[in-house]
Amino acid sequence: MTSGRPPALTLGAVAAVSLIVLAVLMAPWIAPYAEQDFTGGVWEPISAAHWLGTDNLGRDLFARLVYGGRNTIGVAIVTTAVAVFLGGALGLTAANAGGWIDNVMSRCIDVLLSVPVLISALMVLSVLGSSVPVLMGTIGVLEAARVYVVARSVARNVAVQDFVAVARLRGEGPIWVVFREILPNVLPPLMAETGLRFCFILLFIASLGFLGLGIQPPAADWGSMVRENAQAIYFARYAPLYPAAAIAMLTLGINLSVDWLLGHSNGR
Repeated sequence: MTSGRPPALTLGAVAAVSLIVLAVLMAPWIAPYAEQDFTGGVWEPISAAHWLGTDNLGRDLFARLVYGGRNTIGVAIVTTAVAVFLGGALGLTAANAGGWIDNVMSRCIDVLLSVPVLISALMVLSVLGSSVPVLMGTIGVLEAARVYVVARSVARNVAVQDFVAVARLRGEGPIWVVFREILPNVLPPLMAETGLRFCFILLFIASLGFLGLGIQPPAADWGSMVRENAQAIYFARYAPLYPAAAIAMLTLGINLSVDWLLGHSNGR
């Protein structure tokens, strides 16, 4: 018998994620300045006026950190929703339909997966630009291919069960079978995939921001903050470490939380 109480590490992860989410949601109220305000010199140290110091242009780092978190996490949430909805719907449809429909859809996904995701994103963003809608659409479609693989693999095992065959014999349509018979039985792995996919997408957005193809200035995001302040290390300033630590804490916290939830639902 397993205890329903999460371990201390998971509780710490949930607390860290909650703290970060609360800080970015309350950014307009807790940030001492706007994210674009020039409020001091370059790379000033921590002080009462600047809780984490200033960045490479003299902007308040704490304000940039919480507003950048709002931008980065907001884009990651929407992109994850696009990827999970699109990939999950296509994967369940392919598993339920089978035959040539499954083969055609799976071969198209194989083609998409054959190109490294970063190269595909760089090509699309270089041509269409790095606006937020293009960024979300590009990453959402690319990551949907990975969700498709998981959803189709899990759903194929459910689609051959007797209760699904009975639903088809009753005359239920494919939409009913997918959403009322198959989907409820594949939710746990899809929920785990959603949490992991959010982490991958968050890191992907931060990577593109580091390369200059993510959320564009003057808006803040964690990836571009690391790139803009990388030279501060030479002057014994920790400006690039704050957004890097925020990315690490959030991804690790979500991974631990999702792992515990999945294990708890399976009785581990």
